[in-house]
Amino acid sequence: MIAQVGHDPLDLTLAACAIWLVLAAASLALSRRPRALRALFVGGSAGSFLFLTAGLRALFAPASHMTLPFGLPQLAFHLHLDPLAAVFVVLFGFTSVAISLFAAGYLRHEPTAHVARMAGQYHLLLAAIGLVLLADDAYVFLVAWETMAWSSYLLIISDDHMVQARRAGLLYLVTEHMGAIALMLAFGILQSATHAGLAGYAFPVMRATTLTPEMASTVFALGLFGFGAKAGFLPLHAWLPEAHPVAPSPVSALLSGVLLKLGIYGLLLVTLELLHAPLWWWGIVMLVLGLTTALFGAIYSAAQNDMKRLLSYSSIENIGLILAGIGLTVLFEAYHMASLAALALMATLYHTLNHAVFKSLLFLGTGSILHATAERNLGRLGGLIHRMPWVAALLLIGSFAAAGVPPFNGFVSEWLLLQSFLGATSFPQPYLNMAVPLGAAAVVLVAGLAAYVMVKFYGISFLGQPREPALKAAEDAGPHERTGLLLLAAGCLFLGLFPAWTVDLFRPAVAQLIGPAAAQDTLAGNVFSCRLHAATQADYRPLVVLGALALVSATLVFLLRRLAPAPLRRTDAWNGGHEARTARMQDTAEGFGQPIRHVFASFFRMQIERPAAAETTPVYASRIEDPLWYAIYLPIVRSVSRLSEWVALLRRRRIAIYLLYAFATLVILLVLTP
Repeated sequence: MIAQVGHDPLDLTLAACAIWLVLAAASLALSRRPRALRALFVGGSAGSFLFLTAGLRALFAPASHMTLPFGLPQLAFHLHLDPLAAVFVVLFGFTSVAISLFAAGYLRHEPTAHVARMAGQYHLLLAAIGLVLLADDAYVFLVAWETMAWSSYLLIISDDHMVQARRAGLLYLVTEHMGAIALMLAFGILQSATHAGLAGYAFPVMRATTLTPEMASTVFALGLFGFGAKAGFLPLHAWLPEAHPVAPSPVSALLSGVLLKLGIYGLLLVTLELLHAPLWWWGIVMLVLGLTTALFGAIYSAAQNDMKRLLSYSSIENIGLILAGIGLTVLFEAYHMASLAALALMATLYHTLNHAVFKSLLFLGTGSILHATAERNLGRLGGLIHRMPWVAALLLIGSFAAAGVPPFNGFVSEWLLLQSFLGATSFPQPYLNMAVPLGAAAVVLVAGLAAYVMVKFYGISFLGQPREPALKAAEDAGPHERTGLLLLAAGCLFLGLFPAWTVDLFRPAVAQLIGPAAAQDTLAGNVFSCRLHAATQADYRPLVVLGALALVSATLVFLLRRLAPAPLRRTDAWNGGHEARTARMQDTAEGFGQPIRHVFASFFRMQIERPAAAETTPVYASRIEDPLWYAIYLPIVRSVSRLSEWVALLRRRRIAIYLLYAFATLVILLVLTP
């Protein structure tokens, strides 16, 4: 029997999941028809549009619930769609529409068997993501979570002939399963505390249960670890810079734009809804961890020369800012500062949506560059603005957004986050009043480094002269790829120019987690402005900023043309005595990042390869490595290897040895049994 309450948006989301599952199955039947396989991705975008429509409707509708007669005996599937889930449904729906359309064109030159495999795994992943967001009990949540982990793992190792892909996939899978074990323990503690038997696995029962501070802190720690493994918080970030370079670009966009955000969704779900009484020190932990993660990601992103590794570290930076926003929200909520908690949560949700849009745009644009040039190394690119004008124009929008330049969307959420930090001056403890606003300085530093990274990313790739002769044959993105990029670029502009309208999308979720009064009183505005009621009374007018920038630019062009001497005489530019200018005279990616390497040298594990003295054509190379890999991950790997060797010693393949083990075990049990 199916119980349902006002579930029209929920019906649409289930229809979208059914479409994705049908498309995944259809990929098996169409494994020899390349055009039909690419059309599956267009069909997948239709399912994503249904998901987006359902999310927009659910934001302003009562929460809907449904029970499906699936699963195990006494463990049915409980589904729901409330405002918090609806925010992430909108995020997922919009970005996956663009990614699916892009993938339809991106895969046109891939082998048919490869496209068939990817189509099945990709649409299975979309369905699993949808079910994670709709889950209203721990059983559905974990089943969908594991399905999502396995399908994304298969997509990461799509090019399984590459050793790097297999290693990155294994690291990802191990990290995800460690996180899943932590989540199982967290949900197990919550279920046992309900004293409701198997019925206690449903989220509504968990919401109605109050845990002791010790048990709640244990659940929080397990949730932070489990969801941090998905989101990429330090020190669980290591899989990101390894998986992104080897995964196909649409998969990279989905990983960074959507999958990382599911870790954020889960953390909000557990911390602010299921536990519903956060302790103040939880906020401090997340605040410190978030700012540390953001600074780490920004510094390492600035030192990268591989485009995808650069963008993956940039994702770590933005996820750190989002975690800091959650920490600030929890801290305010613990001290009953509802208006500031609502402001911090709005900034967090806004930046979550912004990052999904502009980072998906950047990863997809990188995929177009990779297809056109077969290069990921910034040091071998350059001058692509002349060969790929569409990609260059659209990635310029994404780069501005990621750099936090007004009036693009990245600026708005970072501005709101800064206002949240600056308003934190009325805590009961004086040291918090002093320390928390200092977090604003860390946010500004991270934002400055992010702008530096985007100048490097865009300038080295598109400006100047081609650094390799083969770049002159590069071709612009095709129609499907342009459509996906255009949608995401339009999202960056809309979210940046109309923040008051966007904030209204978040009010129901903020009302659900913080309270209706705080959600309504924190921010106000119209098409022209976004105004704060709390704390600083700040006001941001993006259309005025856009108009001022346009006016200043037009004035400068007019004055330059007006004041230029006439008639103009054109001649060759003086070249400093050189006979010709070559691409080797341009600043390189390594040279551009050299100041960061010097200033933050203590953060890096750097290896410099120098040529032998006898070499006639010396080549210098440097490699930046993650010190946390050597400090944490390698010792664990070595310990597991040694343990495996010890266990292997027990396998002597002699029946007498195995009988001796059994006899020794029996003796020990008899001695220990009272």
